[in-house]
Amino acid sequence: MGRQRPGAPTLEEVAALAGVGRGTVSRVINDAAGVKDSTRRAVQRAIEELGYVPNLAARSLAGRRADAVALVMTEPDWRQFGEPFFSEIVQSVGDALTDTKVQLLLTLVRTDAERQRLVEYARGGRVDGVMLMSVHAGDALPDMLAEVGLPTVLLGRRSGDESVTYVDADNVGGARSAVAHLLNRGRRAVATITGPLDMYVAQCRLRGYREAMERAGVEARRSWVAEGDFSQDSGHRAMAELLERSPEIDAVFAASDTMAAAALHTLRAAGRRVPEDVAVIGFDDFPLARRTDPQLTTVRQPLEEIGRTMVRLLLEEMEDSAVAWRHVILRTELVLRDSA
Repeated sequence: MGRQRPGAPTLEEVAALAGVGRGTVSRVINDAAGVKDSTRRAVQRAIEELGYVPNLAARSLAGRRADAVALVMTEPDWRQFGEPFFSEIVQSVGDALTDTKVQLLLTLVRTDAERQRLVEYARGGRVDGVMLMSVHAGDALPDMLAEVGLPTVLLGRRSGDESVTYVDADNVGGARSAVAHLLNRGRRAVATITGPLDMYVAQCRLRGYREAMERAGVEARRSWVAEGDFSQDSGHRAMAELLERSPEIDAVFAASDTMAAAALHTLRAAGRRVPEDVAVIGFDDFPLARRTDPQLTTVRQPLEEIGRTMVRLLLEEMEDSAVAWRHVILRTELVLRDSA
């Protein structure tokens, strides 16, 4: 059930100022019939004077819906929205909603002010649920949405103790299988380009790398780890850094296809052959992986299934607010091509 934040005007205060009952205020808010024009104007004046924002509970009591959900990217860098991951997720979520009456709204939230605006927008009943992607550790937005009773589903999670419903890929297992493949092919100086380590997805892929190295009895040297941010520029930068620090490396596991493709270019510019001198594996299996030279061995995460599952869980929570949060982790698959 939604509730007003501390200090916010209440439905009862609007009713008292307008000189009407609580039920009348609810009918005005939900544009119901049977309210005199003079009464409607009095309630609207009271709402404006108090700055009242109708909460989700008041809207649900009248059985009204916005028939809209928001897909929110919580990423401070606008450029990240151009990465293939986001377009793939938008397409899969949109496809999953095709046969419903629900409108999909896309929005980008970068600052605390934008977080608060989104919450106020949601409290006004303009959307029935929210899907969040690219959530960094410590982001309060999922909790803010839970506070107002809005059904919310995360793509990924903020930590291993996530309390909000989420859908995720098996990032640890996927990374572990990629690095194990490199080690099984005789590579021993295996480096990694991580994602931004304030994101749990990047932490998990790094953990999978380390677990595979440990299981094979190979020391994962600190100089073999370079941090990226899933972008092309960071892939170039991290690969150059690895070559400068550790010219002996004979394999690289990159935590995204975008960074892996950039690493291929940097290796070629440095005179390293792929896979003869340095084998490369990415993560995602975007169409990009089939356009690189050589084609990219990668870990496929089921983005279409992720999008469908997010939509299914969100619609179920919208139908029944008593549904407990769910955590869904989907399998990944190592796809072998020419780069490793």
